[in-house]
Amino acid sequence: MIGDKPTLALVGATGVVGLSLLSLLPTRDDIWGEIRPIASGRSVGRRMTILGQDVVVRELDDNAFEGVDVVVMAVPAEVAARWVPVAVAAGAVVIDSSGEFTGREDVPLVVPEINPDAARYHPQGIVASPSGPTLMMVGALWSLHSAWQLTSVVATTMQAVTDAGVAGALRLYDETMELAGNQGVGQSPGDVRRMLSDLGTSPFPAPVAFNLIPWVGDPAEAGATDSETHVRDELRSLMRVPHLPVAVTCVQVPVVRTHSVSVHATFATDVDRDDAVRVLTESSNSVVVLDDSAESLDDAWPTPVDVVGADPVFAGRVRRLDGFPKAIELFICADNLRKGSALNLLQIAELTVS
Repeated sequence: MIGDKPTLALVGATGVVGLSLLSLLPTRDDIWGEIRPIASGRSVGRRMTILGQDVVVRELDDNAFEGVDVVVMAVPAEVAARWVPVAVAAGAVVIDSSGEFTGREDVPLVVPEINPDAARYHPQGIVASPSGPTLMMVGALWSLHSAWQLTSVVATTMQAVTDAGVAGALRLYDETMELAGNQGVGQSPGDVRRMLSDLGTSPFPAPVAFNLIPWVGDPAEAGATDSETHVRDELRSLMRVPHLPVAVTCVQVPVVRTHSVSVHATFATDVDRDDAVRVLTESSNSVVVLDDSAESLDDAWPTPVDVVGADPVFAGRVRRLDGFPKAIELFICADNLRKGSALNLLQIAELTVS
């Protein structure tokens, strides 16, 4: 702690989420003393400018958390598993986004717009932040649930390649460059794979350029991926409905940044479409509704290229279909590196010291 201001450490400071979090600091209240960037490998010793100060990236080691009040972990699960206990033992509160500690007893799962008080109760010294797909839809679902009581959710996520960090973005760029200019590519079986065969190892299980991959994450139960089971479990926890039926399919798409999701949400009673729009608009849920009921379709619904770099979650295509009087359909976009990760982490960190 410097003076009366707490020290914030950011592990993974040079990754895509870490850099996004640092870029958000000038837009937030000035509550932090020292901001300590921590990384490993080639990033150690790198100089960064943080809030106008020249700062050197520290190595992730046993001494990295000395004097730190709050640690944000923007790292993979295996790294979090190794270093979160070290940070807690050093006396810090840890905000983790890896999923490694989600669902554990006495580790609260927090979305500040839904359960801010939970961030202040952390008997294990750990607070979990949900996955990006959960964060982009939970605000809208919570508002609708509060009005009509959710009975089931069916969702298909369309996830940007920065899910896989810098490597994911670079892979999409490399594949696109390799395929660009070949007007016939993608029109015969196997041609895309053949053209990309010399590009080396990919973080994705199939070509991502000119393609969709209906698999994000590692194998889990009943043919699902762990990304899909994380969304299910996180929604159940945040909605406080332990057995809520949730069906999720996570799809990797050739978008650099900003996730999207198509949601079919069913409720205990009939739902009017205009009432749903009103609830989404008036609730304190970080959701911006683009209402496509007007005659003009200009800017009538969100797309990733239009909302990238923005903090809110954007919802459109809000509708009630014939034959589904108790269900609402909507299409949601949110920057996966901001509200889908970095912003929620930063908001939680602020709550822990408020």
